[in-house]
Amino acid sequence: LAPGRAATNHSVASCVGAEQSRHRPADRVRGCGDLVLRRARSPYHRAMVEPSRPLRILVYSDNPRTREQVRLALGKRVHPDLPELDYTEVATGPMVIRHMDEGGFDLVILDGEAAPVGGMGIAKQLKDEIADCPPILVLTGRPDDAWLANWSRADAAVPHPIDPIRLADAVAGLLRAPVQ
Repeated sequence: LAPGRAATNHSVASCVGAEQSRHRPADRVRGCGDLVLRRARSPYHRAMVEPSRPLRILVYSDNPRTREQVRLALGKRVHPDLPELDYTEVATGPMVIRHMDEGGFDLVILDGEAAPVGGMGIAKQLKDEIADCPPILVLTGRPDDAWLANWSRADAAVPHPIDPIRLADAVAGLLRAPVQ
């Protein structure tokens, strides 16, 4: 990429390892106990434009049980005033990049404890390389890892073990966040 030129959803794969294309000032993460939230920069608000269309959620973890816990915690509809959720589950970092390159997701949930590629590193890469990146929630190993979520530029962080109420509150907050 040329210096100062922002990457698009269509150029993520070609940007891997490239210089950061767009610098954004670091945000402060607002903490609320074990839940850490930060406003999304450019959340997709398909729910307001097309209320009958399901919200697309990308869920990444190398552990199938973690992906299942996320799906079960959020269910078909995280809140009555939001559309239904449609999940895409992936188990590898390269598949996250591939799906994000295709675009169309309203929220990305990444397992910060996944191996060999952790969700926090992927979150940072996505935020650095996608100009209008959807909101990202990172599942951290413990509440004290909120600073790592801040480094990764994730919009929210929820610690393991997954608490369905905290996860649902964080997801609903991200999906409702105003466009900035």
